[in-house]
Amino acid sequence: MFTCLDHLIIAVEDLDKATKNYQLLMGTPPVWTGSHSSLGTSNALFNFENTHLELLSATGEGIGADLVNHYLKEGGEGLIGIAFETKDIARVQQSLQQKDFLVGQISEGEGINSSDQQVRKWKSLFLPPELSRGIFSFAIEHTKGYLPQRKEYKSSSPHKLDHVVINTNDADGFIKIYKDAFDIRLALDKIIEHWQKRMLFFRLSKTTIEVIEAKDDLPPNDKMWGLAWDVKDIEKAHARLTAEGIEVTPIQKGIKEKTLVATIKSHNHNVPTLLIQYLD
Repeated sequence: MFTCLDHLIIAVEDLDKATKNYQLLMGTPPVWTGSHSSLGTSNALFNFENTHLELLSATGEGIGADLVNHYLKEGGEGLIGIAFETKDIARVQQSLQQKDFLVGQISEGEGINSSDQQVRKWKSLFLPPELSRGIFSFAIEHTKGYLPQRKEYKSSSPHKLDHVVINTNDADGFIKIYKDAFDIRLALDKIIEHWQKRMLFFRLSKTTIEVIEAKDDLPPNDKMWGLAWDVKDIEKAHARLTAEGIEVTPIQKGIKEKTLVATIKSHNHNVPTLLIQYLD
């Protein structure tokens, strides 16, 4: 059904400020900045080997601006959305309808790069509340144009997304959606003893969706939480970030064997951010 995790969305109040901060964090400028006039939003996109990251702000009037403002009012800046790429969005719509989900109509989208006026077009299928459960999520099929590719990834900068973390109060319900409805592979389902919490790993192409369950008595709800980025040299990354005045925890051994990690504590616009290096 889905070929990859197309992109993740961070809602921000001031796009210029957020873009400057994430340029420092990622060690590279965005590959795209533009606007969606019909939606009332503007964005900046950072590209990586396996996905891209979108900073999204409300800069006008429209359904997109209403959405961003809703999330900012409810929880402030932070991760709000996830988009799954497909090569056949009509087939995704049909598959979900056959599974008795009340999905809406496929919509057309267009973005224009402010630097060179390049145009990208796509089709979107926004997922209903019974599937999104609090996360702004949708399927996307790219139909025209493409994002400029980065020519190189410095060893001191993230080159790919290792995993995205989602919190849930209903792991079984999450599995029914992501595994059974979306056909995303469930690679791990276990209790982490020192946390006393259930953890799920879903694998989609070269990206992992990590899900942490904390049960409560509320209706089923999911919330995007944080991001972990792969770097080739975490010591160089740590030195680069601290030189820019960014707060980073000391490097330490990760929970996974043969990994080193450090946590970025500032400039991340309320997105818990981990750097991870896999050792040979």
